[in-house]
Amino acid sequence: MLGYGLENVHQKKIFKENNKRTQQSKEACPADLVESLMAEMPFVDTDIEDEFVIHATSEINTKNKRKRTTGKETEDSGERKKKKKKQYQPNYFISLPITNPEITESVQAVQDAIIQKDQRLSKAMVRSGSLHVTMLVMHLSNEEEISIAVGALSDSKDFVEDLLKGKKVNLSFQGIDHFRNEVGFVKLAENDHTTKLTEIAETMRKIFQEKGILTGEERAFKPHLTFMKLSKSTQLRKQVKKIDSSLYEDFKRHYFGDEILHRLDLCSMLKKKQPNGYYYCESSIVFERKNKTCNIREIFQDCYYPNLLNRNDFTGIFFHVDSLKGKHCLHA
Repeated sequence: MLGYGLENVHQKKIFKENNKRTQQSKEACPADLVESLMAEMPFVDTDIEDEFVIHATSEINTKNKRKRTTGKETEDSGERKKKKKKQYQPNYFISLPITNPEITESVQAVQDAIIQKDQRLSKAMVRSGSLHVTMLVMHLSNEEEISIAVGALSDSKDFVEDLLKGKKVNLSFQGIDHFRNEVGFVKLAENDHTTKLTEIAETMRKIFQEKGILTGEERAFKPHLTFMKLSKSTQLRKQVKKIDSSLYEDFKRHYFGDEILHRLDLCSMLKKKQPNGYYYCESSIVFERKNKTCNIREIFQDCYYPNLLNRNDFTGIFFHVDSLKGKHCLHA
């Protein structure tokens, strides 16, 4: 009987270990997705974990210093630390979408030129529909926090318009650079407009933090337009360790075009993307453009249209228009 009992214990142990391996395997995919998306974040030149793990890690380390720990307690602390890291991974961000065809077509030309020289890098290219500048990253744990973030975005509108003072922010994209030869991006020309964009990003960060939203550590805002990243493909990273900058040498000073700030979106990193390649959008704020009407199709094609059940459901469309809380001249 004793031998039978020991055999049972051994079997349970094996079963438990197998379950643990299976669970780790299931969790690997979302982590890869987050890592890939973080390559587009404005703080991409830092370690991914630094954005959201620091608070949790320092808190745990402080507690550990206050008491002696046995080997088992140290192991438990390590497990708690892992859970904290997972909990604080970013899964939402504020996006400034790139809608100027001149920019998207120029980016496509660069991508095509690179692929002609190295076919493997086709897997590293960002779809034109996904092109954006990231203003802010955050972690939202549940529907309640998503709702709070939607409210924070809505509250940001008045503050941003106060900063704009009726003037437009005209972002000029010129030149190409890289992060650690793993990410290729288009640079923004440094001028009064990019300075204003930085002010907007900092203002929004404060508003979200006041609402209790985790927005990571405060770092220098470095806006950029990612068009290529090795992290898009695990297989590619095994084949290509670094992107040869000579592949885009001819475009290093190329002028890509201007994008006028007219909309900011709260987007999910992990939810299914829209048919046009743009991220799943929870909510948006739209800014008035002087002497120019806003096309209702432009707004909903990028953000709200996929949420409507019927193309002709104008009742649904105008319900979404009201949710924008903006005073715009809209036409169908």
